[in-house]
Amino acid sequence: MVARALHVRPPAERGVSARRRRVVAVVAAVLIALGGQLAAGAASTHPVVAAGAGDPAPAALTAAAAPLTTAPPPGTGDPARAAEYWLDAYGVRQAWQTTRGKGVTIAVIDTGIGRSPVEFSGAVVGGADFSGAGSSDGRTPVGAVDANHGSWVASLAAARGTGADTGMIGVAPEANLLSLSIGFGAASSVPFVQQVADAMKWAVDHGADIINLSFTTNTLTWDPSWDDAFQYAFDHDVVVVVAAGNKGSGTEEVGAPATIPGVLTVGGVNRAGTASEQASTQGITIGISAPSEQLLGVSADGQLVVWDGTSGAAPIVAGIAALVRSAHPELDADNVINRIIKTARPAAAATKVPDEKYGYGLIDANAAVSASVGSVDSNPMGSLSDWIRLYRRADAGPQPTPTSSPVTIDQLPAAETLERRSPLLPSIDTLLYGTVPLVGVTLTAILVALGVTAAARRIRSERAPRTPSR
Repeated sequence: MVARALHVRPPAERGVSARRRRVVAVVAAVLIALGGQLAAGAASTHPVVAAGAGDPAPAALTAAAAPLTTAPPPGTGDPARAAEYWLDAYGVRQAWQTTRGKGVTIAVIDTGIGRSPVEFSGAVVGGADFSGAGSSDGRTPVGAVDANHGSWVASLAAARGTGADTGMIGVAPEANLLSLSIGFGAASSVPFVQQVADAMKWAVDHGADIINLSFTTNTLTWDPSWDDAFQYAFDHDVVVVVAAGNKGSGTEEVGAPATIPGVLTVGGVNRAGTASEQASTQGITIGISAPSEQLLGVSADGQLVVWDGTSGAAPIVAGIAALVRSAHPELDADNVINRIIKTARPAAAATKVPDEKYGYGLIDANAAVSASVGSVDSNPMGSLSDWIRLYRRADAGPQPTPTSSPVTIDQLPAAETLERRSPLLPSIDTLLYGTVPLVGVTLTAILVALGVTAAARRIRSERAPRTPSR
């Protein structure tokens, strides 16, 4: 299926009359209404759906415009706001009564956030390029195929809209954004793992409170260089939100970075709250679920599109994390994650908690911001440092060679000289403990025997009759 643009005030039409803008809005609404019919016969042409094992790819599956099933919010007929069903269905508008994310910074490590869209006006406060193919501020889209991906992701997290009640608005519309551009596959000559590791550290050093990663490598394991990069983020109290990946893109189970302990991995559900068959996947590391179908996105050139994928579910959760951090600045990253998963709504189709498809349940923005939740002293999604100690021991480098100084040892006494003699000749020990006692015992026995013999003779002589003398 091909992403079809909804021309809601693209750059070429910024200065048109109010009448023409209304016509454009009507055309957009018609396109949305027809989207379901277009989707039925459209074939997917997005290259990332064929990503092989180990190939980094956005966790997105672009889709044709889908029909709307909910009425526009009260007081507005704007098609963009009407299409953002998650704002009401998942408690985002209610959470806005408390906070809109002010003072929190979300780093989007992706293909770059476009400069043109008015929806990003004032939102992007910094950035950098790590692909070698973008611009120094990270605002030039990278990649011939995935250039719009970073803008779509950022718009779900913190787009400003085009007016008070018009244009796409993000979950945390007052949060700041950092645009860190990377390239997928052939879009960059820099190794992908290096791009991500460098971008993670840059984001932490430049004030990121939340890092969003809407991509997968389709492998369970990850390069050891990510150990340091992700642990660096955890050590600096940063919430890391990661997309689970999509079956429609060839990901049958979550892959790195969604398998790294400590990250908040996001699975995707359809509008009915059921795990998406194409725009999500499964795995024991999924922590929370959010919408991943019929999502809106602002492209780098300002066009509005409808798309699918956990690439979109992740920034929705990142935006909610920004709302929580803004409302509760005293909470560390571990407790922000804990509030999000502990306030999740139960998923009707889940068989256990956490579940391999839903994690702890469906996201609830208002509850995450307002509910009373007990504190924790560790990350409920696991400890990367413990994992490293357990599983990286075999990969440890050679141990340092111990150094020592000479030790002086006293001269040992000379060995005793043994006298060589025949074993048949008696020694002092044999004489002392063998011969002498034996001689003593023998002499005693002889004397006793002589005494007994003499006594016996005397007795016999006394008993013999005597012959009288004549």
